[in-house]
Amino acid sequence: MKNEIIRKRRSVRKYDPAPLDTSTLEKVREQIERITPLYPDISYSVRIVSKTKGLFNIKAPHYLILSSEDKDGTYVNIGYVGQQMDLFFSESGLGSCWLGASKPEDKDISDLPCVVCISFGKPAEPLHRSLSDFKRKPLAKISEGSDKRLEAAWLAPSGLNAQNWYFIAENEKIHCYKRKSLLGFMDKLSSIDIGIAICHLAIESSGFHFVKDVDIPVRKGYAYIGTVK
Repeated sequence: MKNEIIRKRRSVRKYDPAPLDTSTLEKVREQIERITPLYPDISYSVRIVSKTKGLFNIKAPHYLILSSEDKDGTYVNIGYVGQQMDLFFSESGLGSCWLGASKPEDKDISDLPCVVCISFGKPAEPLHRSLSDFKRKPLAKISEGSDKRLEAAWLAPSGLNAQNWYFIAENEKIHCYKRKSLLGFMDKLSSIDIGIAICHLAIESSGFHFVKDVDIPVRKGYAYIGTVK
């Protein structure tokens, strides 16, 4: 695997309450500027705040607020964008956790509505884990076909660990799907989650391209999102 952080990252829910130093926060801001979106035509923003609120909120010294215009692909794009930061934190010795039901406590200075938040800071619990500690559905239940990149998608985090996705590997392509018939909050989470998984596939791919392919296999109960080439 190209990025071994994928094999050991974990969601950190306990933090040292002390704010990070100025130098570390500047590195975080620099990484935000390096983000590559999945859909460049969707406007989004990422900013740092010190407080959020909402269901299942976590106390942390800092949070990322990921905001976006509302378009087809918004949630998938935000998942792809945010996971680049999640992996950056883990690689940099910082903990982080996706907060699907949180929002900024202060008035949003962006014209774009908040989609999701990510907590981050110095961890007060183990930052990494072994591969055997991952609790995931068997790979055969969420994918078919053979491609070494599927492991990276399998290890991706998902809301409530639901793993509402499916992947079909054929001819050096990976077709990506998300479960249908999910309403409201869960549909939002599943769209973000498939974006997270596609980020992992992008990292493990050489010459990553994400397209809407033609003559794709149909997976009953799932909606086609796109194809990794």
